[in-house]
Order: sequence, then C-alpha cells, then structure tokens
Amino acid sequence: MTDQNVKPLVSDFSLAYGRQRSAIRELFEYGKQRAREVGSASIFDFSIGNPSVPPPPQINEAFFSLLKECDPLTLHGYTSAPGDLEVRKAIVDQINREYGCEYDEKSIYVTCGAAAALSITFRALSITGERNEFITLAPHFPEYVCYVEGQGAKLVVVLPKLPDFGISLEGIETAITPATRGIILNSPNNPTGRIYKTEELEALADLLHRKARDIGRPIYIVSDEPYRELVYEGLTTPFIPNIYKNTIVCYSYSKAFSMPGERIGYALVHPEADAARDICDAIAGSARSLGYVCAPSLVQQVVRLCATVKPDLASYDLNRRTMYEGLTAVGYNCVKPEGAFYMFIEAPGGDAQAFSDYARLNYNLLIVPSDSFECPGYLRVSYCVSLERIKSSMPLFDMCLKSFKREMKIK
Repeated sequence: MTDQNVKPLVSDFSLAYGRQRSAIRELFEYGKQRAREVGSASIFDFSIGNPSVPPPPQINEAFFSLLKECDPLTLHGYTSAPGDLEVRKAIVDQINREYGCEYDEKSIYVTCGAAAALSITFRALSITGERNEFITLAPHFPEYVCYVEGQGAKLVVVLPKLPDFGISLEGIETAITPATRGIILNSPNNPTGRIYKTEELEALADLLHRKARDIGRPIYIVSDEPYRELVYEGLTTPFIPNIYKNTIVCYSYSKAFSMPGERIGYALVHPEADAARDICDAIAGSARSLGYVCAPSLVQQVVRLCATVKPDLASYDLNRRTMYEGLTAVGYNCVKPEGAFYMFIEAPGGDAQAFSDYARLNYNLLIVPSDSFECPGYLRVSYCVSLERIKSSMPLFDMCLKSFKREMKIK
C-alpha cells in the first residue's frame, strides 16, 4: 500500500497544532525543564503571562465563604448553560454602572476564559458555506490563528501604524472584503502594552460603518479584553461598545483576579448590535456544539461575589518602570507599555529568533521572539515576575546585549 492510499485517521489541522506548541509555551516548558537541571534560581523566565501578584484578598475570602456556607450539591452542581443567572446579573450590573450601559443577563455568556469566548464568537459569526475572514493587527496574540482557523475561517493580519503601534486604518480598509466578518482588537495589547485611544477607535468605527454599507452586511469588532483593568499612569481603556455598538466583548478574569488557572470569562453582545439576539443565540449554539457549556460553578460564584473588585496595580507598575528603565539604560530600545504586563523590545540586529536563542543558550534569559506575533524584529518580555527577579536579571541583559553585538559585529 502506497502512502497516497493511506487514509488519515485524525484531523490534519488538530494534529499540527497538537504537535507544535506556541513559541511562548515552548520557552515556558524549556524553562521548567532547565530549572530542574540547573536550579530555578539560574533561570530567568520572562516568557509567559502568568500573574505574579496574588489575587485580591476578596477572591480567597469568597472561595472560603462559599465552601463553608453553601450547600455543596448546589455549589458544585450544574448551572444554566450560559452561566448562573445571578452571576450574569452581577457581571452586567457592574459593567452598566462602570460604563453607563444597559446590558441584561441575556446579553452575556459565561465561559471558561477568554479563549472559549473568542472561539465561540468566531464560530457564531462564521456563515455556513461561505468564506469567512477575521482581521487583526500585528503584533497579535499568536493563538488567534488556531482560534479562528479552528472554526473554519481565515485570519487576515494587518501591520500596525508605526512607530506607536496604532490602528492602521489604511491597512484595515485594504484588507476588508465581502468575506470579512469581524475585526479583532486587543487593548491593552499583548505584546506591546498599547492602549487604543478613543479618537482612533472612533475613526475605525466610521470606517467600519462605511465598509459595511459597501459590502451589505455588518462588520463586528471582537474585542479581546483580558487586560482591560491593567493600565498605568492614570490612563483608562476605552470601552469599545460605547463607541461602536457592533462589538462583542470577550473578557477573562485571569489577569485582573490573578487566577488564570481557574478559567473564567464571558462573551458579551451589545443589545443594540445588528442581529444582537441572533448573535447571542449563535454564541450559545456554538458553545453547545463545542461542549463549552456551564463554566466551573464554584468560580462563577466567586465572580458573583467579587464582580466589582479591582486589581492592585502597584507591583506591576513598579515592575514595568524598573524593567523599562533598566533595559533602556543598557542600550535596548523598548516600547514603553501603557497597560498589560509585557514589554516589546527591538531585537538587536533585527533577528528576534537569533537573539532569543542566544539569550537562552548563553544567559538563561527566556524572552519570546516576535515572529509568531507576525511582527518580526522584536522581543516580548513578560514582567509579571518578582521585582527581585527583574533587578537580578539586568546585569545578564547587559552582558547578553554586549556579547551578542560583539559576536554579530553589530554597532
């Protein structure tokens, strides 16, 4: 029997993603293995966005009180598929108070984190039997590729407006076709820390209204917002649905509540969006078809009790300033982040993979090359680590830059 006659036994798409981790996860796993070999003190892992600040005290208090006071059969039992009713009410009440909106409990679907919210939203917006495309700006979270392609759609990447990594209206306008279903925005952005400003979002909204008229159907914004509250220097993250009603918010409590392993978030549809009721029903149907119903019951109740809790940003802000000042002082060119907990650095010599490999092999510095973010020539440093770890890494960053330049003959 020839290879051509062998029938595949599993999905090629799933097999490819299952056999190859993301660049971020590869470095993270490498760091854990290397730490077992040489000791964790010798590994400086800036690869993954794993919060280093403990959850707000109200989070643990909520867990303890629920476990102590609630009927265990109810607490650990199934909720409604889109989430417990009182949980959904608590979330939309908080959003309505904070942003002056009028969401109700039918507008929201509670999910296992933003990843599930994004996946079911992409499936809900993809039209059966048609070509479906979603546009995003580089640099973007690499997993958007599999979230979109997993629903049979195509991710179209537009370069940002440089030098400030803003929204390229020209690039988006050129990329829009009759197959365009949505624009994925991530603000504050992973990996740059950039917050999209109200005026550029308003200009994008005008563009999308115009292009929607041209192609004869709405173009939705899918707003990926796990870092919405993680902002610095008195800035705020504009709430995009207040600017453009055809917006679906995909949110995660992982970063603000420092509990990424608990997997809790939601998809939220503006009640005045075009076909809002149909989108809500399609999101519910997508979740059903993927088996994403009933997010963890206990964690839902924690969110109900803590919906108004905000993170303490002092530690992240100190890390941000220490990392930025330390790296720029020894010669790195960095984008100063406005939010999230990542720093985007120009790769010395322009080859991000080469510098990442050099830093890893020679100095045990684990920093992510930007190639998988589809914005070559940069490195992402995650500064959600201990302050002491950042301070003790600075001499290594200094030596690494000098020796790399010397060996590569870079001025």
